[in-house]
Amino acid sequence: MAQALDQVDYDTLDAAKRRFIDAAKRTLGFASAYGTVPVSGFGGSANAFSFNLASFLEAGNQELSLTLVPEGLGTADDTRPEDLSEAELRRFWWNIGIKIISCLTNDAASSGMQTVLLGLYLPSSTPETVFTPAFLDGFLDGVVEGCKRVGCVYLSGETPQLKTKMIAGRLDIAGSVFGVMPPGVAPIDGSRLDAGNTIVLVESTGPHENGFTPLRKLAESLPDGYRTKLPSGQELWEAMNAASNLYTPLVQAVLREGIRPTAMENITGHGWQKLMRSAKPLRYVVETMLPVPELFTFAEDHLEGGAAMMLSVFNYGAGFAFYTESEQDAEKIVMLAREHELTAVIAGRVEASPNREVVVVPLGVTLKGESFGIARGA
Repeated sequence: MAQALDQVDYDTLDAAKRRFIDAAKRTLGFASAYGTVPVSGFGGSANAFSFNLASFLEAGNQELSLTLVPEGLGTADDTRPEDLSEAELRRFWWNIGIKIISCLTNDAASSGMQTVLLGLYLPSSTPETVFTPAFLDGFLDGVVEGCKRVGCVYLSGETPQLKTKMIAGRLDIAGSVFGVMPPGVAPIDGSRLDAGNTIVLVESTGPHENGFTPLRKLAESLPDGYRTKLPSGQELWEAMNAASNLYTPLVQAVLREGIRPTAMENITGHGWQKLMRSAKPLRYVVETMLPVPELFTFAEDHLEGGAAMMLSVFNYGAGFAFYTESEQDAEKIVMLAREHELTAVIAGRVEASPNREVVVVPLGVTLKGESFGIARGA
């Protein structure tokens, strides 16, 4: 007896693909300062972006500084109760759309790169249960909004059905970005970072895209799970799902102002250990902190390890760091952050030291470089 062909669900995948292409079309003008995408052939297997070199030639650039950043969202999209209403689901997925833009473009921004193009990879085993109307409406609107804020074009992407590789009902969200340094500006690579620099910290909205493994475990241990109410009345899942800050517009404003930070860091995995990303033997002394979102204080009360653990895992309220040669430049960055509706503070200073370490004075915590093996310039 002949066996029925077990094939990919192309009806569902093609319907979702059309939605992704439609969303991508809404972003085609967001990077007009750098080039355009001809609409006539859009939707093909490889979409062309016509890069405009005029501003680079005018600035006397002899070469382009580019980046290609691949990144994945991890488990942020698994952190929700099972009983979300349709409106809550759309809001949840809108925030997830912002989060994938954040984890891709904020990393690029840490070198001063302006993201120009963005692609996504979204495999699943059961697209019929993953690409729901709530997901497609919320997630794609979030992606488009994120691209608008950053100023980049979304070139759609790949949505394969992987029946033997993925958990049913789950989606993996990943992608990559193509970024370029603005005309006349060299990449910020940390080589100029030195003792005497000033540290500026810029606020986060919450965990952004990192630390979800312990947060999910915490939620599972609570009687009300993700519906647990924080002191403000906000539910736990809402605080975890808060849309991340997108720092590219601030970074580009800083560079346009003529400020050249000695280093910049997107504070993600490894928390405040990222402040000592440079391989140089330096001490980073933080004397002034930003307000800590209540999610972090709530988690600290329920997880072992205290402040030292929180700082080693989470951004703890500080999502991005600038290092400047002068306090005057630091003050300008704080002002520019305010203009971009972000709170920033002059947090501390960089000192000479025999070893890498971060000293958080208000909390009495010192993070040692030996426990943080990732280093730039090693």
